[in-house]
Amino acid sequence: MSEMIPLGSWVDHGVHYLLDHDAKTFDSIGKVIETFAALVEHGLQAIPMWALMALFVGIGLWRVGWRFAFFTLLSMLLIYGTGFWDQMVITLGLTLSSTLISLLLGVPLGIWTAKSKYVEMAVRPVLDLMQTMPAFVYLIPAAMLFGLGRVPGILSTVIFAMPPAVRLTSLGIKHVNREIVEAGQAFGCTPWQLLYKVQFPNALPSIMTGVNQTIMMALSMVIIASMVGAGGLGNDVLASIQRLDIGLGFESGLSVVLLAIILDRITESFGRSPGMARAPLLSGLRSVMKVRRAPATQQG
Repeated sequence: MSEMIPLGSWVDHGVHYLLDHDAKTFDSIGKVIETFAALVEHGLQAIPMWALMALFVGIGLWRVGWRFAFFTLLSMLLIYGTGFWDQMVITLGLTLSSTLISLLLGVPLGIWTAKSKYVEMAVRPVLDLMQTMPAFVYLIPAAMLFGLGRVPGILSTVIFAMPPAVRLTSLGIKHVNREIVEAGQAFGCTPWQLLYKVQFPNALPSIMTGVNQTIMMALSMVIIASMVGAGGLGNDVLASIQRLDIGLGFESGLSVVLLAIILDRITESFGRSPGMARAPLLSGLRSVMKVRRAPATQQG
């Protein structure tokens, strides 16, 4: 059946046009991302196994409790015992790199969409497309523009994982108690002070939920990105599918699940703020008073 609207051909020609005319630009972008990802990965690999394990157990004990810390210890010992520790560290590095890039782009964009309804109208359909497009589709243009390896995997992951950061940052800024905002304006806050001293701290639980969701989506996409050579546990999952190796698939899949649970519970704990949850207005007014006292202290 002939196509009435050759949309796929248009997209294909567009990608080839970019490849022919802006190859140097994409090479430069690829080198920056590759360098950043390599620094994160090598930094994690430089940490001794026992030290990285102690770090996660310590954070789990501090933020969640001793039961979760014990679960984290057992999980990491299991990953190490099954021989997937090195692959887990690579996957963790890819996840952190993708998450950091997603947050660096997503949080400012979320603030902008909260402040401008026109920006929100323009960005919303793009976010819908990014979230609903099958994840495998992102790998094709990324691999064509940047070749195989970590870079196309990270870029595909960023596209897939960034929408929650944008949406939940925007939601958090918009839903800050109106009385807090009005109090800040009454005390003479500049728009910049109002955003970063009043609105942003009070929107932090929602923003941290966005961080949590971004990490979870990045981790899931990093596994898929192994198809373009991203590496990590995704390679073992993919190999188990190709060989129909149930044992390898179970071990590598379990390592992914355990890493996901640990990251999920830790990042979720940073989104909980008991004092702010109990008294959001009081917490917000304290933020306003801090802004108000700062100029007074400087004048004195």
